[in-house]
Amino acid sequence: MKVILAKPRGFCAGVERAIEIVERALEKYGAPVYVRHEIVHNKYVVDSLRAKGARFVEELDEIPPGGITVFSAHGVSQKVEDDAALRSLPVIDATCPLVSKVHAEAQRYADGGRDVILIGHDGHPEVEGTMGRVTGKVHLVATPQDVAGLVVSDPHRLSYVTQTTLSVDDTKSVIDALTERFPDIVGPSTKDICYATQNRQRAVRELANLVDVILVVGAHNSSNSNRLRELAGEMGIRGYLIADASTLDPAWLEGVAAVGVTAGASAPEVLVTEVVERLKELGATEVELLAGVEENVRFKMPPELADMAAAS
Repeated sequence: MKVILAKPRGFCAGVERAIEIVERALEKYGAPVYVRHEIVHNKYVVDSLRAKGARFVEELDEIPPGGITVFSAHGVSQKVEDDAALRSLPVIDATCPLVSKVHAEAQRYADGGRDVILIGHDGHPEVEGTMGRVTGKVHLVATPQDVAGLVVSDPHRLSYVTQTTLSVDDTKSVIDALTERFPDIVGPSTKDICYATQNRQRAVRELANLVDVILVVGAHNSSNSNRLRELAGEMGIRGYLIADASTLDPAWLEGVAAVGVTAGASAPEVLVTEVVERLKELGATEVELLAGVEENVRFKMPPELADMAAAS
């Protein structure tokens, strides 16, 4: 059995930055550092940071006065930011810069008198943060059917933005439905779509042409990891989302000549390595790396930690 590793896979620049922010905050200020919600959607990462002194909370009122507070990579609403300011909590914002860009675009559209239509998944932390950032009317849609039921203020004054963990392909049918129903709608360029989402999905499409089954390493509450698994199915290949090597079912590999392995944007490479080692135990004799995009994006540290980043 051959193993083919997708490229790129695993951590994106926004996730790397968020994890580094928590680690540097612990180094600079000492434990504990309080993180609102999971810094990223991965239990291994969260448990690792917890072991170093991070404390994960759901609400700000769980943080004691003066507690160093980190906002997760998914972003937060304006209300959460205002509440933190009212309590004078020292905040370090780990929001992915690409998510912050969506926030700014959505507000710019709202400032221009347009309703904003957000393409995304209800309940996702990024969606909640974006909807809570815009001082204007925001409508959430996930499917073309949602578009058909939209009631807007002015069909000629509309705009749209998308959740960053959705790719161009994921949003195409919804955008097509929006432009068909509302020809005057405006939206961002496709170049604003998260590069990491697009690259990882493209790699899975290429992988699907070479293997019999695809294993996606990632958390079950990770939007982009779930999408990678779904994409394998759409390509006619069995896909399984696994948290780590211990959740790999050997029965999935019966009669398989080649297995593909990839990882969601918040899954660390150590988990991929463990999965590959488990596949070797189950009979894999060859490991090959798929040719793919070389990602070299790196985002700046927030100002509170910039001096440490420069010194490292």
